[in-house]
Amino acid sequence: MFNPYDVVYTVLITEKATALSEKFHRYTLKVNPHSNKIEIRKAVEAIFENVKVSDVQTMNCLGKRKRMRSARLGKRPDWKKALVTLTEGSIELL
Repeated sequence: MFNPYDVVYTVLITEKATALSEKFHRYTLKVNPHSNKIEIRKAVEAIFENVKVSDVQTMNCLGKRKRMRSARLGKRPDWKKALVTLTEGSIELL
């Protein structure tokens, strides 16, 4: 069974993402790295009622390298970001 909450993790709220959502109805989501654009579209339409997705753009973000307490280097996990554009007649997500 398809669980949309396994595809979409959270909505990213940054200054750039807020400006995109106000001006272009485009929202930034943190999604499962193994999901594709069709799964993301179906998950957003299933989670948020009365929302129609017109476009999905995805990008893989590499985790940053961070120095631990000692001289060893660690790495944050890689993740995937999706920019979801809504149609003009649909409501806002936030």
